[in-house]
Amino acid sequence: MRWLSQYITLTFVLFLAATANAQLTIEITQGQDNPTPIAVVPFAGGNGLSEDVSQVIADNLLRSGQFAPLDRGDMLGNPTKQSDIYYRDWRAVGSEYVVIGRMTNTAGSYKLNYELYDVTAQKQMLAKEVIGNSAQLRDMAHTASDQIFEALTGMRGAFSTKILYVRRNATSAGQYQYGLMMADADGQRETTVLNSREPILSPTWAPNGKEIAYVSFETSRPAIYRHELSSGKRERLTNFKGLNSAPAYSPDGKRLAMVLSKGGSPDIYIMELDSKRLTRVTKHYAIETEPNWTNDGKGILFTSDKGGSPQIYQINLDDNWQERLTFEGAYNARARVLLDGSGIVMVHRPERGGDFHIALQNLQRGTIRTLSDNALDESPTVAPNGSMMLYATKVNGRSILSAVSIDGNTRFNLPSKEGDVREPSWSPFLD
Repeated sequence: MRWLSQYITLTFVLFLAATANAQLTIEITQGQDNPTPIAVVPFAGGNGLSEDVSQVIADNLLRSGQFAPLDRGDMLGNPTKQSDIYYRDWRAVGSEYVVIGRMTNTAGSYKLNYELYDVTAQKQMLAKEVIGNSAQLRDMAHTASDQIFEALTGMRGAFSTKILYVRRNATSAGQYQYGLMMADADGQRETTVLNSREPILSPTWAPNGKEIAYVSFETSRPAIYRHELSSGKRERLTNFKGLNSAPAYSPDGKRLAMVLSKGGSPDIYIMELDSKRLTRVTKHYAIETEPNWTNDGKGILFTSDKGGSPQIYQINLDDNWQERLTFEGAYNARARVLLDGSGIVMVHRPERGGDFHIALQNLQRGTIRTLSDNALDESPTVAPNGSMMLYATKVNGRSILSAVSIDGNTRFNLPSKEGDVREPSWSPFLD
């Protein structure tokens, strides 16, 4: 079980002592070579609000890597309605698109009316209304960002989604406090889902976005819990002797794949969440771990060392037929299937003694492309629109979250202002 020991070491090595609780920040480290210039003009009625809604939209578009928002100081005007737009001015500063809008407040209810214009064609592309209260200004900005992103790219935006991650803080008594945290996709509005004196691992989202599952050591050994986010209601699903780890919801949300060692070596099991009935999927003396469902729910990808080193396999649940998917590299683990099913992202080590990176394998051609460039990259999770991937890494001696676009052209870090974070999980679309 040497590689399992190495994996556990990799899993915990990114945790360092931390002292405080702070939301994540965005540090863009690489963007596309030719992002689309766009101007998000400050919205009328936006002064004095707790959130600068137009700036949040601009920041979201910048973070996608596909757009280059114009600096406000370079704008030649501040139009708030169509008749105020002078297209020659926006062409002069190189902007291809312009977003204008108006914020109104009626008895604590806020309304954003905004429009998107094509500078070259001199026409309106989008006109929308978004409504919310004073606590939902960032939600309104994320919704507008999603709509603008989809209008310009044809891809649904994921700015309104959430992320889970685990933080470890050092206490004054020299012990550690673990927190399961939830935040917006941009790292803002961090909230605590669970606090514990014992480690928390492998948080994962149910497809409906209303429930999560994770591993907690609060009973002195790993146990799998499901957790309803709105009520905080928790249910312990497993607490068997040995490993209880790596929960993964099926696409329909009715089943949970997991790793249990109650039958000997670690194997993949499926639990029917209504009845709690367990079905053993794999049965091998090798270590089988880290299940992840195929998009149609008919198969499971998992990591196994039965070929001599950790590699990715897929099992068909109808007939138990297994297929090895990865052959290149000394270590391939924790696979996540892309939205279109064309490939998988995974933790990859090209040769023994090499660094752990996040890589993308094309399932048709079998080719592998490295997406990350640090030494201890782990825990990849893919945005629900398939455009970006979040993972845990270590930079300048600190454990942080980092993101990279699936094409590898855009990168940004989300370090905590204080503390160390890991084990990210990106939510589904939260409709």
